[in-house]
Amino acid sequence: MIYGAMKFSIGGSLKLAFRPWVEGLENIPAEGPAILASNHLSFSDSFFLPAVLDRKVTFIAKAEYFTSPGVKGKLTAAFFKGVGQLPVDRSGARGAGEAAIKSGIDVIERGELFGIYPEGTRSPDGRLYRGKPGGLARVALATGAPVIPVAMINTEKIQPPGKVIPKLMRPGIRIGKPLDFSRYHGMDGDRFILRSVTDEVMYEIMKLSGQEYVDIYATAAKRQIADAEKAAKADKADKSE
Repeated sequence: MIYGAMKFSIGGSLKLAFRPWVEGLENIPAEGPAILASNHLSFSDSFFLPAVLDRKVTFIAKAEYFTSPGVKGKLTAAFFKGVGQLPVDRSGARGAGEAAIKSGIDVIERGELFGIYPEGTRSPDGRLYRGKPGGLARVALATGAPVIPVAMINTEKIQPPGKVIPKLMRPGIRIGKPLDFSRYHGMDGDRFILRSVTDEVMYEIMKLSGQEYVDIYATAAKRQIADAEKAAKADKADKSE
């Protein structure tokens, strides 16, 4: 009930204001479980994709969104619950990963759509980064659910990090054909298989999105960018003395 009301109000508003274009909606099954594996350009990705689908899709969200104190915290928690987000505690890297995998399996076993970002975090510069061989592949191999690659396009231009007011422009969504990994069913403990499955999905996302692919993790790229910015500031300070 809550999800339906939130989807109607938020999804309808997003479609009316931003008019997202969509290709490949026919690749989303009318019923039954599936994993939607998407690139991640913006905080808004988790809202634009559900807005254009007839079915509910559940994503993982930081537990902090559900536990912040005060009126704002309660409103934020209600909002994320209403749009189908699941809280996961990220305080411990391994624990967070296991919790996300268990949550994904639970969603699939209910016959629903589970949304996941294989890069693990937003792209810092609009390029596509190496997928992490954990959540996506393990949920797929443990459940046998098909993986549907998804490409979000231009969402990073609507609300770049640090910007409060979004820019009104049309984002795009391309949905690829389902990928069948049933041949590896139950092999979710084999790290080589996990890597192979993840890479295959990332390749399909790259073809759909047209992004430049970078064979490092986005978290490492963010550290490199932060270090470069820090070094540039230090160099500038030295020259000004």
